[in-house]
Amino acid sequence: MGRSRSGALLPAFVLAIATAAPASAQSVDAAALSLEDLLEVTVTGAAKYAQKQSEVAAAASVITRDEIKAFGWRTLDEALSSLPGIHTSYDRQYGSIGTRGIGLPGDYLTRVLVAVNGNRINDALYDGGTVGRDFPVDIDLVERIEFIGGPGGAVYGQNAMFGVVNIITRDGASLDGGEAAVAWKSRGNQREARISWGRRLENGVDAMFSVSGLRADGQTLNMAYPGAGPGGSDVAGRVAGQDGERDREFFARVARGAWSAEMASGKRRKDDPTASFFADALADGHYQRDAYSVMQVQYRQSYLNDRLEVLARAFYGRQRYDGIYRYSGVPNLARGESDWHGGELRLLHTGIAGHKLLFGAEWQRNSRIMQSNDDPTTVGIDTLIRGDGRRHGIYFQDEWQFADAWTSVVGLRADRSDVGGSQISPRLGLIWQAAPATTLKMLYGRAHRAPNAYERDYDDAVSQIANPGLDNEIVDTYELIADHRLGNGTSLRASLYRWRLDDIISLTTDAASGLTQYRSGQRIDARGIELSAARHWLSGVRLRGSVSFQDVTQAAGRELENSPRWLGRLNLIYPLPWHGLRLGYEYRFEGRRRTLDGAILDAYSLSHLNLSAEGWIRGMDLSLAVRNLFDRRYRHPGADSNWQDSFTQDGRAVLLKMDYRF
Repeated sequence: MGRSRSGALLPAFVLAIATAAPASAQSVDAAALSLEDLLEVTVTGAAKYAQKQSEVAAAASVITRDEIKAFGWRTLDEALSSLPGIHTSYDRQYGSIGTRGIGLPGDYLTRVLVAVNGNRINDALYDGGTVGRDFPVDIDLVERIEFIGGPGGAVYGQNAMFGVVNIITRDGASLDGGEAAVAWKSRGNQREARISWGRRLENGVDAMFSVSGLRADGQTLNMAYPGAGPGGSDVAGRVAGQDGERDREFFARVARGAWSAEMASGKRRKDDPTASFFADALADGHYQRDAYSVMQVQYRQSYLNDRLEVLARAFYGRQRYDGIYRYSGVPNLARGESDWHGGELRLLHTGIAGHKLLFGAEWQRNSRIMQSNDDPTTVGIDTLIRGDGRRHGIYFQDEWQFADAWTSVVGLRADRSDVGGSQISPRLGLIWQAAPATTLKMLYGRAHRAPNAYERDYDDAVSQIANPGLDNEIVDTYELIADHRLGNGTSLRASLYRWRLDDIISLTTDAASGLTQYRSGQRIDARGIELSAARHWLSGVRLRGSVSFQDVTQAAGRELENSPRWLGRLNLIYPLPWHGLRLGYEYRFEGRRRTLDGAILDAYSLSHLNLSAEGWIRGMDLSLAVRNLFDRRYRHPGADSNWQDSFTQDGRAVLLKMDYRF
């Protein structure tokens, strides 16, 4: 009872502190924190060119590097879950996010597009984005995170159904020297280290290089495996030494003038205490390992007195997965590999009064898609599935200011792939600047995704059978957005939306064989509202919060799994009156969730605290974070490939971090 009472009173206590903040907090550079500056932060991920947030035909949000530091976030999903309508899930293997009520357990994040500097991360095999430890860029290298909610298919095509996450990285000029960082987290004895160097040289070359790594021993867990014993009996016990993790990343970027080139590479191994894919319970040695490498070379230049911007880029990606599972003591090696490359040409013309005309063409060749399953103790590969593919698309958008206060947005993309066939993704928007401080947006968009190779082709005749007849998923979204600014440094936003997803791809059991199989055909309907507010004081105090309601139903009105109806967020940055100290506090409320077996997981609230110090030692920043401050006990739903229907999440953890600039 005492713990619950403290958690309920704390948000009110935080608001009280924030109200008194201007009188007690130290003075900081007001220009760096003014609301006007923050509202005019440009967004490039919505239309693939720079726009003010008020011009974007979507509910766009930006998370800055300063916020990442202030709250002590170490992964993208931690940062993204501070935004309206986003919730996280963790199954002790992968971190993932749900958006506007959809985040199916075990989903590969196929309905959200993730990009680094505009370069797609979603791979060619599972077609999934990454936002957890498997993301190939250290979060310390992120300059800002752009999240564009709703469908982005009119510009991006495949995957951009419920949002686009575009990561803008730091450059050499922003580093202007070397950086070293070390961190330690109490739970699992997690250690991190990073060393980076960057600079803009006298010859105009901007260069940055970074290497980072992580190692964790993991926790000793109490795990249950229902039905894993002889005759379907339950198995439970303590799992020691099976929750470890190793991760390493490399990032490089070189730019000069109109040219730039970059590479991001990451490799992660996560030991598996859950015995995924119904492997032997309590057996040692299970793990899953992922490796990603993405590269791009880009040319961007303006012509015709800056009325025509030309962007051309070539890209390459490589993804590797392997996992070891034991069945009746016999090891089983599962592998998945993909390689892809392609190019994009984009033209932005502003020479016609009142119009911003965007034309683009994109092509991608999936040169390698391979899935295999093998008993390494025997000769030959038990299951081997090879494939390849290609897709290409052309797109157009006209942002037309046809009156002083009115702008229309009309966009259309046509895609064709050897799997999904031909698809059309339109975008329509009407933006009314009702007053200097008030903007109204009326939006419609459609987006799609084709079934990925795992859903469509994987067939081992033991656990899963293929389904080459899967249909494309298509989502239609209608949205009304109102943004308003108050003169006292406050901004307000309300977003009312409705979406319908046709032919959702989900895992079911085939009646004839008794094996699992992906099938499509069901429809999901949703309606929701997101209310958010932010206030910024000249003293440096920043407060933002949101409440989201999302009602998502399947056929016959059945509630969708892992879809909390209510979400609440509160984020406070508070400079303390002692030199260099700053407090970052988060409060998060997550409504109840339904599991695949129909169980209801209780709602919960979490508090996270981060205390940072700058300038105590020349060139050094220190931070102390406490995650899950009140040691809440809560659970997330499991996937249909797990013994467990849900997973207990981590309790209180302490994180110490030191950054040194040289």
